[in-house]
Amino acid sequence: MTQQKNRFDGWFPPLLVVTTGLIVATIYVAFVRAPIEARMGIVQKIFYFHVPSAYSMYVGAIACFVGSVGYLLKPTDARDAFARAGAEIAIVFGAIVLVTGPLWAAKAWGYFWTWDPRLTTAMLSWLLYVAYAVLRAFAGDGPGESRFAAALGILGAANLPIIHYSVQKWGGQHPVVVGSGGGGLADPDMKLAFALGMIAFTFFSITLLWARTRLEIIKSRLLRAEEDAIDLGLDDRTEI
Repeated sequence: MTQQKNRFDGWFPPLLVVTTGLIVATIYVAFVRAPIEARMGIVQKIFYFHVPSAYSMYVGAIACFVGSVGYLLKPTDARDAFARAGAEIAIVFGAIVLVTGPLWAAKAWGYFWTWDPRLTTAMLSWLLYVAYAVLRAFAGDGPGESRFAAALGILGAANLPIIHYSVQKWGGQHPVVVGSGGGGLADPDMKLAFALGMIAFTFFSITLLWARTRLEIIKSRLLRAEEDAIDLGLDDRTEI
């Protein structure tokens, strides 16, 4: 079993190298090869990182949902760690979305923020995962606290379809660049930059998810070992 885990962990360094290479390639193509958009100027290049960040937030949220459901069905340290790591990934990339979005909006709309349906629901989802992280940080790691956090992780995922379809259902000012009704990317290098961004951030989110899950599992094992050591120490003192 230990050898299998070691072989599994051996994939992490290559994954890290590939992720780094993809991010560097994305930066190069986005800022060097892809042309400057005629109407919005260089601010348009935020798009190559804003949309992949939103997608990566979804990856983290789905991971949190899967880990939370799994934990409620059968509590294990690994499932709890996966859910916690997913929530943290959703927070990190959600923060990037909420920073890059207003920077783009300032150029496109003339102001940084409006209560657009997609912006509002995205912020709500991000705040749910922040609440999840705060709960895990300060409420302890007992079974009751973990189950309550799992329920919150499931609730956070329920908001994802609302974010995705908010533009189609309720309109708003948020642009649709990719997909039906989108403005599209005219230049092939723009499409390449966007494709690389999506791939790079997918690998980036998976790499972070892997690392944080492994770290949380190790922390749980150390905590249990510490508790066992304390129990053994108390037993020794009792015998004396």
